[in-house]
Amino acid sequence: MTKRLLLPTPTLPPARIDGARQLIDTHGRVARDLRVSLTDRCNLRCTYCMPAEGLDWLPTELSLSDEEVIRLITIAVTRLGIRQVRFTGGEPLLRKSLEKIVAATSSLRTDEGGNVATALTTNGLGLPRRLPGLRGAGLDRVNISLDTLDRERYARLTRRDRLPDVLEAIDAALAAGMHPVKVNSVIMPGVNEEDVVPLAEYCLEKGAELRFIEQMPLGPREKWKREDMVTAEQILARLRTGFHLTPAEEPRGAAPAALWHARGVDKRGLNGRIGVIASVSSPFCGDCDRTRLTTDGAIRTCLFSRSETSLRELIRSGADDGELAAVWAGAMWGKLPGHGIDDPGFLQPQRPMSAIGG
Repeated sequence: MTKRLLLPTPTLPPARIDGARQLIDTHGRVARDLRVSLTDRCNLRCTYCMPAEGLDWLPTELSLSDEEVIRLITIAVTRLGIRQVRFTGGEPLLRKSLEKIVAATSSLRTDEGGNVATALTTNGLGLPRRLPGLRGAGLDRVNISLDTLDRERYARLTRRDRLPDVLEAIDAALAAGMHPVKVNSVIMPGVNEEDVVPLAEYCLEKGAELRFIEQMPLGPREKWKREDMVTAEQILARLRTGFHLTPAEEPRGAAPAALWHARGVDKRGLNGRIGVIASVSSPFCGDCDRTRLTTDGAIRTCLFSRSETSLRELIRSGADDGELAAVWAGAMWGKLPGHGIDDPGFLQPQRPMSAIGG
């Protein structure tokens, strides 16, 4: 007989008039965007993410099953007001049942009456052969990681010689009509700063939307120093050597990237939008609308949280949907005002990025 866990008594935000909950916190932010990590495993070994030998992966029995993942996503959408779900990892394409989970998610209806928006963050390896099934399952958008266009540099960064496969994945996503196809690039000191302009030229030529990302303290502890980080301003300074930049007119809202209109200084006529995510030098915590579910069923209120709330054992001990929703809402109610990277006492999360989910 399954032993019933005693549920914690969470401090809950006020319910709406219709009795439903929102993932609101004491600072007035409402989470509408759910990031779901489907695995902590990855087929690359990026230097800023994990050691060369990899990490100790979660045992299968500690990871959420497909049914548990789908149940929690359903609760988030139907009871807690989530409107967008992004699947992350590790590398989410390593989850064989990804299409099944995407299909179950895309069939849900939000509190506004529309379908849930679905997105995938991936390194792109194996994406072309999975795209037809993922599109058929209802996947709307994809973000593909690409930190350099130099094959040797890519191999050093990722410890795998797979750049051609990533470029093929970007082409396949564009050919499949996914819009926008976003490309994520982490810029690191002394590693790939010279790739800023070439990456921008490549994405504008392809019609993909580039997002430069400041390196965050989420990998091996010796790989990040605040004083050495390539800041958003330094990235923009490099971009200005090849482009005229003007700020985008539309408000960014809860989106992490500050957008810029870029127009090439040469005669090729390159023109489009480029985003810069300044998570460290200019944090956007006050507008954050995210909640996170880890591979092993923990709720995280922030990438940099030092604490989390596990739902896995509550599910496995027989908690009903209302109880799970209440615990989730209670966890988010206590979300801190910011990530605190610039605080003197800041400590990295115990989990690395691959175990948290991007």
